[in-house]
Amino acid sequence: MGSEGPPAVTIHVTGFKKFHGVSENPTETIVGNLKEYMKKKGLPKGLIIGSCSVLETAGQGALPSLYQILKSAISGENSESSNSGRTIWIHFGVNSGATRFAIEHQAVNEATFRCPDEMGWKPQKVPIIPADGGVSHTRQTSLPVEDITKALAKMGYEVMTSDDAGRFVCNYVYYHSLRFAEQNGTKSLFVHVPLFLTIDEETQMQFAAALLEVLASLC
Repeated sequence: MGSEGPPAVTIHVTGFKKFHGVSENPTETIVGNLKEYMKKKGLPKGLIIGSCSVLETAGQGALPSLYQILKSAISGENSESSNSGRTIWIHFGVNSGATRFAIEHQAVNEATFRCPDEMGWKPQKVPIIPADGGVSHTRQTSLPVEDITKALAKMGYEVMTSDDAGRFVCNYVYYHSLRFAEQNGTKSLFVHVPLFLTIDEETQMQFAAALLEVLASLC
């Protein structure tokens, strides 16, 4: 059977719950509905959707659940993803001031939260991983961000490449995920989406589906 083509790409997805100033997080809806949406639409050939998880919008306090989710994808606990060959993490987060989608190229080793997270933590200029050095250290995704952005733009989506995922929980989770990906031979990508008031839910679901298609074709 191995001669039929490359191993499947397994994509695991996370979003976030509500947080200060955002009472309804669009990523919770996107991630919660993605499997059903893709089932109706039809999955691209060679693509498996592994887990779809919604995280607390918290840094340090949410790390145990984040690592549990990350580890389950590579430990074979998910029978769908075991032996699938290639594993990609997509983390969706909301940027309430954005007018388009942003594919994040990197995360910075700095936690400076403008407001407390949902567990009450408000770090200022703290290294996310002290062993990595100072707060200016960055980690980049190994995925072709420019190619992904161009492909999505060609499909008609308002999308950009970004080098700054902020310093709040989105950047915090992405940094941990990129480090985990490097250590475990997986790939990680963070995508910022606007509020549903800015880009409606159906368009955002279509964008998420298009992103999966692009990743399946590029990887």
